[in-house]
Amino acid sequence: MPPNAAETKRRILEAARSEFAEHGLAGARVDRIAEAGNVNKRSIYVHFGPKDTLFDIIVALSLTEMAEAVPFTVEDLPGYAGALFDYLIEHPEVLRLTSWAGLERPDASADEAAAYAPKIAALSERFGGQAVDVLALLLGQVTAWQYASPALKVHSPEESWSAKRLRHHRALLVASVASLIDTAEQDYAPRGSWPVGLG
Repeated sequence: MPPNAAETKRRILEAARSEFAEHGLAGARVDRIAEAGNVNKRSIYVHFGPKDTLFDIIVALSLTEMAEAVPFTVEDLPGYAGALFDYLIEHPEVLRLTSWAGLERPDASADEAAAYAPKIAALSERFGGQAVDVLALLLGQVTAWQYASPALKVHSPEESWSAKRLRHHRALLVASVASLIDTAEQDYAPRGSWPVGLG
C-alpha cells in the first residue's frame, strides 16, 4: 500500500514543531525530525523543502493556530490578554518558536507581518496612531512572566509555575492591560497624532 501523504506530512510537522521549539533553526537537525516523525529525510525535502522553509512554515502554522484558538477582541483587550496568557501557558512551545524566529529570522516573513495587519487595523480605529504601541505593550505584558529573569522569579512567594502564582499574575495582567487601554484612550487624538510631550 502506498504511503499516505497527508499522514506523512502530519508526522513531519509534529516532529518539526517539537525539534524547532527545542533547538531553534540553527540547532535543529533534519535527521532527528525524520526519526521522530518515522519518515525518511528525503520525504521532508519533497513535502516542505529545505530546513529554513520548514521552520518558517512551523512558525506560521503555530501563529495561525493561536489566532484561531484566541480570537482578537478589540472591544475586550483585557479579556484577550488573559485568554492569550492562558493559551501560551498551555502551549509554551509557541513562545519558544517565536523567540527563536526573532533571534534567527530577524526580518519578518510576509505571513508573520500579515498576521498583525487586521489587529493593527482594528486598533487604529480605536487608538489612531497609537495602535502599534498599544499592541506591543499588550503583548509584552502577556509574556512578561515567561520572559522574566530566573533571578527575579526566585523571589516569588509561590513556586514560579504553580497554579496559584499564575492566577495571581493573570489577574494583575488583566488589570494592567485595562489600565493601559484607559491611558491610551485618554491620550488618543484624531488623525493619529501623538500625545502631548511625546514629540
